[in-house]
Amino acid sequence: MPSKPAPIKKAANKEPAKKEEKAAEPEPAPEPAPEAAPAEAAPAEAPVEGEAAPAEAAPAEAPAAEEPKPPTPPPADAEAAEAAPEEPKAPSPPPPPPKEPTSAPLDMFIEDKNDTSVTIIWSQPETIGNTGLDGYTIEIAKDGTEDWKAVNEDLQKSCRYVIKNQTTGDRLKIRVVAVNAGGRSPPCTLPEAVLVKEVADRPKVRMPRFLRQRYVASVGAKINLTIPFTGKPKPVVSWTKDSQPLDTKRVNIRTSDRDSIVFIRAAERDDSGVYEMCVKVDDFEDKAQFILQIVELPGPPASLKIVDTWGFNVALEWTPPKDNGNTEITGYTIQKADKKTGDWFTVMEHYHRMNATISDLIMGNTYNFRAFSENKCGISESAIVAKQEAKILKTGIDYKPPEYKERDFNEAPKFTTSLNDRATTVGYSTKLLCSVRGSPKPKVQWMKNQMIIGDDPKYRQICVQGICSLEIRKPGNFDGGVYSCKAKNDHGEATVSCKLEVKQPAVADADKK
Repeated sequence: MPSKPAPIKKAANKEPAKKEEKAAEPEPAPEPAPEAAPAEAAPAEAPVEGEAAPAEAAPAEAPAAEEPKPPTPPPADAEAAEAAPEEPKAPSPPPPPPKEPTSAPLDMFIEDKNDTSVTIIWSQPETIGNTGLDGYTIEIAKDGTEDWKAVNEDLQKSCRYVIKNQTTGDRLKIRVVAVNAGGRSPPCTLPEAVLVKEVADRPKVRMPRFLRQRYVASVGAKINLTIPFTGKPKPVVSWTKDSQPLDTKRVNIRTSDRDSIVFIRAAERDDSGVYEMCVKVDDFEDKAQFILQIVELPGPPASLKIVDTWGFNVALEWTPPKDNGNTEITGYTIQKADKKTGDWFTVMEHYHRMNATISDLIMGNTYNFRAFSENKCGISESAIVAKQEAKILKTGIDYKPPEYKERDFNEAPKFTTSLNDRATTVGYSTKLLCSVRGSPKPKVQWMKNQMIIGDDPKYRQICVQGICSLEIRKPGNFDGGVYSCKAKNDHGEATVSCKLEVKQPAVADADKK
């Protein structure tokens, strides 16, 4: 075993050079790919099949003699080959594909045109490829020639372009070419030549929905109405009011390419009327009108009178106001006032008829009446007052009060609550209570042991609404006994009694010792 490692090292030193010679020489074998694989894998298998390596290299020396040998790698490379096997080489990248232009743009058509310009729109090509798309070139040529000229200096990025500064009446052929690194695409050409001229569009007034009915506003309101219209070229707009030219001092008209604005800073009654707008393009025209109505509060009814008075009722009649506020009257409000107080109270409101009957009046009172008019703006600021007064007369009814038998409420005193026996402690005040009734009001006296107490300050006597009380202030040992309450009037007398016991306070045993 020790004799074998030496030949293995020598084979390893020689083998890489021979392998490199093989790589440099053209291989005569018909299938070079299978032979190259073992040659690259040989360094990995060198330690295992060291003895077979010289035998395999022998047939390769014959063709190597015909061509010059490549320089032998330096010893340092050989030592590196001993240490690590040779890595496989990466395959060379494929050549880049050839650059190709895109397909032709699609769907080109005229979006708009006027006397000096044409606007076109198209879609991007169906096939763009790996090269991408840099932009578009727009070219024109007069009809009947093939003299194509580009109209854009830089490539157009978007799919829309306005061809400007053209002569009115010219007929142009137009085409679009897509450009990228591969060159120009096939052109997309309009099927017919384009006449450079404004497209006449019939004028049309687009009256807003809210103006198709009567437009109502209050006096002093700001009027700002916008009426759009269409037409090409720009229509000529004119306004009239009631078939007469507008007063520009009162009504301001502002017209743009798309709409016309009617502006009134502070509306007045005279601004009401039929406004007509006319738009005209060449021999075509369109008209539309709206009605403007400026309203305000109405005036009071023209007259109010009392037609009849009977019982507790008054019949009234009135006439419509002379000034209705430039709109219809929606109702009336009737009020009454008692002549004594002069306060007005509403008895009817939003009333539509021209006469009314006022009921539930008070007998003996005199009434005044007034009426207000009402329209969409509200109730009139002033009222018409009836000249006559309505007096509700008494009908002569004599009132006879019923006769009642007088009842005799006199009675002798009677105690409804009697006195109760009580016990108290020396030094603690106590009260005795009872209640008595009688008519006329009886006189009450308190007694102790049948002796009238009188005005003794030790006792406090109170009798309110038949409730009688006797307060004994801090009773002593001698204040016990029988207390009596005596009530007396002209019809008799009554007496109630109770016993009061005054006890000594309890004393603890320790205090006794």
